Amino acid sequence: MITMIAAAAENKALGKDNQLVWHLPNDFKRFKNLTTAHYIIMGRKTFESFPKPLPNRTHVIITRQSDYQAEGCIVVDSIEKAIEKCPKNEESFIIGGGEIYKLAMPYADKIELTVVHHSFEADAFFPEIKPEEWKLINSDFQSKDEKHLYDYSFETYIRK
Repeated sequence: MITMIAAAAENKALGKDNQLVWHLPNDFKRFKNLTTAHYIIMGRKTFESFPKPLPNRTHVIITRQSDYQAEGCIVVDSIEKAIEKCPKNEESFIIGGGEIYKLAMPYADKIELTVVHHSFEADAFFPEIKPEEWKLINSDFQSKDEKHLYDYSFETYIRK
């Protein structure tokens, strides 16, 4: 199963200058809980935005750079090759960025989306979730608090 996991604002903003534009600790916890012990597929820029590889996950990096290397990671040049590297009988996660989400949308079986209830200036965006293709099966609203500056919702979609 291929699952796209992302946090996007109401205007579909993912981030700016290869960084998130909000800080939601509960979203980080959810991301960690869902992706630990799984394959995670990402673009090179997303990988390079991490201080180090994420622990207890197998990283599959998509890049057009033919000589790109990342120690302990699988490097490929297409979304199709990235998916081929993942175990077929396990859930694997697409974790970004914007271009990779667009490329992965036709292959995804599920979307785990954190909707940040605000709009932000951004240069990377999550693709449209077309209602004729996807069914919302869960939505869990969370109010802002001392650790979260914005209201947000955890949403789960499955392909129809």
